[in-house]
Amino acid sequence: MGGYRPDHSNPCRHVKKYAEQKRERFLSQQEISCLMDVLEKEETQGAELPCVIYAIRLLLLTGCRLSEILTLRWKEVDFEKKCLNLSDSKTGKKIVYLSPTSLEVLQAVPRIEGNEYVIWGKKKESHLINLQKPWVCVRKKARLANVRLHDLRHTFASVAASNGLSLPIIGALLWHKQTQTTARYAHLIGQTLLDATEKISNKIVSNVSK
Repeated sequence: MGGYRPDHSNPCRHVKKYAEQKRERFLSQQEISCLMDVLEKEETQGAELPCVIYAIRLLLLTGCRLSEILTLRWKEVDFEKKCLNLSDSKTGKKIVYLSPTSLEVLQAVPRIEGNEYVIWGKKKESHLINLQKPWVCVRKKARLANVRLHDLRHTFASVAASNGLSLPIIGALLWHKQTQTTARYAHLIGQTLLDATEKISNKIVSNVSK
């Protein structure tokens, strides 16, 4: 007979779960350059839809989530204040500040009459739905094995950390609610501090030797 299992009788109750292995994949500076070169070639040759190129560039330059870029509306773009006013993201309403380079990308995106979305889709008045398939093609040409679109967000954060930005600043840029989410980039900040310490000590020693 069917029915509900009594409380605390689940046979899997004492089975230890496998620890989730979170992927940490950041693009190196060389890989970033290679990706940007491929995007430029794809744009020049018309091999990919222009909206695909714009979307990938914005993902890399803003640190936004995929859904935030694909559903971005022109009314959410504030060129004067240099930011995006996202009304519906994973963390609710939020402001994404834009660099001069990301502003240039947005300014280059043509507006489609009757379509409110920045990254337009094939269907009228819609946004791009699937970026995964074209990303696989771009990724192969850039020789970026096993790199996900979400890794572009990781790359944005890793570049910030490698250039000395603090964990609170990085967390604010990416809208991390939990500090441990940002803490994954701590080792990159540590390396930056080590490099800075080395430069300072070398400078001190050189002054003493003179």
